[in-house]
Amino acid sequence: MKIRPLADRVLVQRVEAESKTAGGIVLPDTAKEKPQRGKIVAVGEGKLLDDGKRQKPQVKKGDLVLFTSYAGTEVKIDGKEYMIMNESDIMAVIEK
Repeated sequence: MKIRPLADRVLVQRVEAESKTAGGIVLPDTAKEKPQRGKIVAVGEGKLLDDGKRQKPQVKKGDLVLFTSYAGTEVKIDGKEYMIMNESDIMAVIEK
């Protein structure tokens, strides 16, 4: 199934949470926090401005991003979990 977000929305797949702390302690699944990082899977056309023009999205497919804790709506597509969120919920792009 192919998903195309509308307007300024993006489809994000969360990256896996760390299973160990920096000190080497293995965390059980119940103690892991949901990661606030993800990979952009699809991007909408951009926000529609008052003058009828579209604002170009600042992120692109494949970008690794940081987003707010309560960003977006979780959806399940073909057995995989994704999030659909507004581009404004993204705080930063992680550059390598």
